[in-house]
Amino acid sequence: METISPALRIRQLVKVFTRPAVDCIDLTIARGEFYALLGPNGAGKTTTLRMISGLLLPDRGSIEVFGLNVVTQARQAKQLIAWLPDEPLLYDKLTAAEYLEFIAGLWGMDARRAEHNAEELLRRLDLWQHRDERCEGFSRGMKQKAALAGALLHEPQLLILDEPLTGLDATIAREVKDLLLERVRGSCTIILTTHIMEVAERLVDRIGIIQSGRIVAEGSLEELRTQAGRSNATLEELFLRLVAQPTAAS
Repeated sequence: METISPALRIRQLVKVFTRPAVDCIDLTIARGEFYALLGPNGAGKTTTLRMISGLLLPDRGSIEVFGLNVVTQARQAKQLIAWLPDEPLLYDKLTAAEYLEFIAGLWGMDARRAEHNAEELLRRLDLWQHRDERCEGFSRGMKQKAALAGALLHEPQLLILDEPLTGLDATIAREVKDLLLERVRGSCTIILTTHIMEVAERLVDRIGIIQSGRIVAEGSLEELRTQAGRSNATLEELFLRLVAQPTAAS
């Protein structure tokens, strides 16, 4: 009987700059799972996400996305992935509508499907009335929303989000959370990093805590509470306790 591959399987992943940024990480994320990768600044979160998305080559180890090796089968794997960095990357001279049309062309999307998805996303993210304005005039939050629309446009199976709520007001942040949960219910897999612990606590299925390039704890919020022996602790309390442990930094 054929086994269905998970959305993500990482084995012994290593990346070294002047020191190990990612140090022998093993990680498996199921299809349709909402997963948070949390850690202090410099812990290896963004480096890990960049390798998963194929933007950075690992020094050692393997990464598979839905059974596809992101190094040796890069083209096929990247078709299934969308990456949203913490700093939105837009073409400032394009309008929001032109930007999404450009992204649709990169993915080779059917024109009618692209137009439908673009309008739906621009309306959901409160950008419809700004669709003909150039991105250079957008606020930080508006740029973040336009970049998110671009990431979601081709309906990726694996969505990688690095601090996606930065610069968003409370109303739009709530809309983004609802949109992400809808995508997960529709079988999209999402990997999220955030410094806002309440976001991870309320949204995700499972949490991995990374420190000094290693996963030092992993599980649901309840499983992390059990591991720490603190049944009523918030995620913030658990996080601070785990990254402060001497073994986490060893």
